Amino acid sequence: MTAIQVNGLTRSHQGFEAVKGISFEVAEGEIFALLGRNGAGKTTTVEVLAGFGRADGGRVRVLGLDPHTDRAALRRRTGIMLQEAGFFPDLTVAQTVDTWRDFTAAPRPRDEALGLAGLTGRAATKVRQLSGGEKRRLDLALALLGRPEVLFLDEPTTGMDPEARSSTWDVVRGLAAQGTTILLTTHYLEEAQRLASTMAIMDEGEIVASGGMAETLAPRGGRVAFRLPAHVDPGDLPLPVTVEGGHAVCRAEDPDLASQTLLTWAAERGLRLAGLEVRTATLEDLFLDLQRSAR
Repeated sequence: MTAIQVNGLTRSHQGFEAVKGISFEVAEGEIFALLGRNGAGKTTTVEVLAGFGRADGGRVRVLGLDPHTDRAALRRRTGIMLQEAGFFPDLTVAQTVDTWRDFTAAPRPRDEALGLAGLTGRAATKVRQLSGGEKRRLDLALALLGRPEVLFLDEPTTGMDPEARSSTWDVVRGLAAQGTTILLTTHYLEEAQRLASTMAIMDEGEIVASGGMAETLAPRGGRVAFRLPAHVDPGDLPLPVTVEGGHAVCRAEDPDLASQTLLTWAAERGLRLAGLEVRTATLEDLFLDLQRSAR
């Protein structure tokens, strides 16, 4: 079943076309990453899907409902974590959750929501005393109160320390395993690659790449990087490389095979390839390639 359908969505702000006819689908229980640089149109798209803005053109459905005309019905079935949320700074974390529970149909118990967000020990702390990362975790707790069928996460881990980010990833994976559909925007490409099974990359209001995460990255191969030995000309190497900051970088469809070829060549000459790094293609590689092709 499809939880989110976007067909030809357009949206403008004061004459500026922020979203230019994009289309994508998200299956139930899937984690979908919507990626792109600042100003690419990601947040505008999320606002339309959540019912905060109306599509100028195209067709948008979330759980089969129009997010704008059916917003009241859809609100009970969705959760959203925006980039910035308004809190009352002198309320405690617990009081903030209790206030939001009053406006939520069949909400989770307060302690359950705080536990999911890793804020149990901060329940009595005033919001103004929270760190930026803790405020993001409070945003998450509020977004999860209604046990949403679809969850929108707009830059969810900004400001979090590595431990909190990892814990949030576990929460997101757990929700998806229970059937929650999650649409995620993030500037942390590692985060998207670890969490999402499908993705779309936006640039200047258009989708420039999309598909399954593994299927999209697999054909791009990978790379082998190492410090170029002294007095070795890059042209003498058995595989073509580029020199980037003192490192030789070889891009190959099979990086493991490429590394074996390079190591065999070096061993025959009594050379050491210091700092050897072998990795498959990443979202960062895809982003850089897209930027190069757009120039």
